[in-house]
Amino acid sequence: MVLALSGCSNVSGLGFPEGVSSINDISLSLWQGAWIAGGVVGVITLVLILWPAVFHRAKASKGEFPKQTQYNVPVEIVYTVIPFIIIAVMFYFTAVKQNEIIEESPTVTREITVNAIQWSWQFGYPEAGEKAIVTGTPEKAPTLVVPVGERVRYTITASDVVHGFWIPAFMIQIQNLPGVTNNLEFTANKIGEYPGRCNILCGRSHAQMLFTLKVVSQADYEQYLETLKASTA
Repeated sequence: MVLALSGCSNVSGLGFPEGVSSINDISLSLWQGAWIAGGVVGVITLVLILWPAVFHRAKASKGEFPKQTQYNVPVEIVYTVIPFIIIAVMFYFTAVKQNEIIEESPTVTREITVNAIQWSWQFGYPEAGEKAIVTGTPEKAPTLVVPVGERVRYTITASDVVHGFWIPAFMIQIQNLPGVTNNLEFTANKIGEYPGRCNILCGRSHAQMLFTLKVVSQADYEQYLETLKASTA
């Protein structure tokens, strides 16, 4: 009833839009499993807290007190083993999904560089030439233009401190590390504009380190590359 009254129409998707990127399809089941596991553990924990608080309090009001014990070995073993199993299962599925997300394809032809700077972004398009770089500022957020339906390899770097390349709607986050080059590949499935930001505190203007991911048709993307070529000629 609470969810209905709140107008939440995408409960199973946990608020994320469906199918907007290839990574959504991989990550969503992991998110769902984590929330279900967290809900089950939360309910069990709540029951264990309320049971003695309610029922033993009623007995205590009548002068009846439960048996006092220093420890209970079987219970302590259960309390140790169950969390270990939960963590092991979540670790396994996280590792499997992570390997799927960072897997690189040998057939990718599209490449875009994503360099983080204090406090904005530089998006490079090697297909349009070495100088085809779009640089933003804290006052003017840049736009990352990508083609719909094509797998693109993103080269992730940083010029100064640690940043975080984050596209919430795509369920994507990867760190920009100084001196380290990370790679990420994904396919944008739906034309539209999606907000992006840095999600690691990187200094004074961290909150202004924003960008817009614009997914366009393949024809419009080719036209965009031609525009970049002309501007750097």
